Amino acid sequence: MARDVTDTAPIHSKSELIEWFAAGNKPKSDWRIGTEHEKFGFYTSDLSPVPYDTKPGRRGGIEALLYGMHHLLGWEPIIDAGHIIGLYDATGGGAISLEPGGQFELSGAPLETIHQTCSEVHAHLAQVREVADPLGIGFMGLGMSPKWTLDQTPVMPKSRYKIMANYMPKVGSRGLDMMFRTCTVQVNLDFSSEADMVKKLRVSVALQPLATALFANSPFTESQPNGLLSARSEIWRDTDTNRSGMMPFAFEDGMGFERYVDYALQVPMYFVKRGDVYHDVAGADFRDLLAGKLPQMPGETATISDWANHLSTIFPEVRLKRYLEMRGADGGPTSRLCALPALFVGLLYDQSALDAAWDLVKGWSAQERQKMRDDVPTLGLDTPIHNSNLRELGVEVLKIARHGLKSRRRIDSQGRDETRFLDILDTYIAEGKVSAQHLLDKYAHEWHGSIDPIFEDSAY
Repeated sequence: MARDVTDTAPIHSKSELIEWFAAGNKPKSDWRIGTEHEKFGFYTSDLSPVPYDTKPGRRGGIEALLYGMHHLLGWEPIIDAGHIIGLYDATGGGAISLEPGGQFELSGAPLETIHQTCSEVHAHLAQVREVADPLGIGFMGLGMSPKWTLDQTPVMPKSRYKIMANYMPKVGSRGLDMMFRTCTVQVNLDFSSEADMVKKLRVSVALQPLATALFANSPFTESQPNGLLSARSEIWRDTDTNRSGMMPFAFEDGMGFERYVDYALQVPMYFVKRGDVYHDVAGADFRDLLAGKLPQMPGETATISDWANHLSTIFPEVRLKRYLEMRGADGGPTSRLCALPALFVGLLYDQSALDAAWDLVKGWSAQERQKMRDDVPTLGLDTPIHNSNLRELGVEVLKIARHGLKSRRRIDSQGRDETRFLDILDTYIAEGKVSAQHLLDKYAHEWHGSIDPIFEDSAY
């Protein structure tokens, strides 16, 4: 998550909230690809997690890493209560931010092609290594921290995370694990109209469990196999059901911007930010703020910032902002940081591909979609769906995605189109085994039951 929105324009009515979403409509020529990924930092000397402050005997912590990136890139620092907590490119590019346990996130710039996205990922990882190596810090791509307990995991000095950490245990058993011990990769994609948004949202929600299966990469917890392929995905099943899940209402008649506004208004708030101060209003109703009747902040009324920031605290499998965020995948190695945007750009940015993908999923019931979501953390590609399974579905979906990418005709300097970024997913489908299963095989055989080699195996 990058910096919070700071637009203080007032809003007074539900219709203005709907209009805020509608302002995200873009002509196809303006559609872009925004890719975000998180990664775990560790000290290479002893595989311990990296705290915010520099500890005695260490060359640097997360704070030193951020200042090093600031000097290298020239990006503007994001400061929270005197602490640097991120960086942003003032020219409209990307941003770097921290997740609660120190997970280091790149929120990429809005780009035109997967080639550019993959170049951005490679450049960022090289920049991080340039700063992190002298500090004795490495980074790895996994969906869940494989070794450290929750108590061993550092806490970043971000005000909004303190509020969330206090609230999470009240609404689910796994919220703190989600915050402090998981990593994801997601892609953010545009829509041209309300109807286009609805179709893309429905296709993406229905296929998010397939993305979870293909990108499953979190089979270890506290140095042991956890019995899952995607522990990150399982954690989300008991984090906060008010603000996560498969959004069955999205498939009902009448779905549109207004229906999502109704959903978002029912989700309890975490905070209201005024100036640099985060006011804890956890559990409050945004409708009270809209009416100027929020008990915790008498007389305060809603702003565009409040709405945008509230939307950022809602965590369904696909999130609507002024674009759509695909949220079902575990973090992983560089190839999959490029593969996720390729998969959904192929499905959503070509009309014939989008139509074909909708034809695949439109017959599924809400119960079938939910059962698939519930089963996929454990079963992966073997998850049953509609008289088939996700492996067989994946064959068809990847064919459609390839067609969509070919139709885009976005060619790099070597004459290659964007379909090559799907190759790793084709391999998983052909083998019937994804990264999590390969890691489990290595743990049982090559690593002789030790988790420590995963830090080198999964390092960037």
